[in-house]
Amino acid sequence: MREIEFAQSRINIKPVRGMHILLLATLLLVACGGEEFQDLQDFVKNSGAGLRGQVDPAPEIKPYEPYPYDNSASLPDPFKARKQEIKPVPTGFNQPDFARPRQELEEFPMESMKMVGYLRKGTAGHAIIRSSEGKLHRVKVGNYMGMNFGQITSITETEVKIKEMVQDGAGDWLERESSLQLIE
Repeated sequence: MREIEFAQSRINIKPVRGMHILLLATLLLVACGGEEFQDLQDFVKNSGAGLRGQVDPAPEIKPYEPYPYDNSASLPDPFKARKQEIKPVPTGFNQPDFARPRQELEEFPMESMKMVGYLRKGTAGHAIIRSSEGKLHRVKVGNYMGMNFGQITSITETEVKIKEMVQDGAGDWLERESSLQLIE
């Protein structure tokens, strides 16, 4: 027996270490021996018994066979860019006149202009066009407007028809018809 003194009092400690270890071991064995979740353990153990993964064999790869391109049927060449075909015109024939002085309405895109009126002076008809700046312009057949070299071809009470010149990817000039409708 040991004696320890604390501020004028004595405490006796008896060796009970062996008994504590025996009690602890007994409690652990009793706690682990329960069959409470045995059905769950059996299910987990048996659930993967017949499930072995199978991988399908790789498909057979056929060897590449080149296909010769035969153009005996006059088909278009799939490896060349296609060009929109409009009336065949000799190069330079459709080209706009770059030397002529530009008119005031050629500064604005066609989409930004609106036909707001029509005037008849004698036998000739004139259209009133509002530019994107809000300014009004009187135009007649033969005047130019728009940024694509558009020339007015006809004017009626409800419409202005314009022939524009646009350049395609190959550098050729194509004619394109457009019009402005009267806004009421």
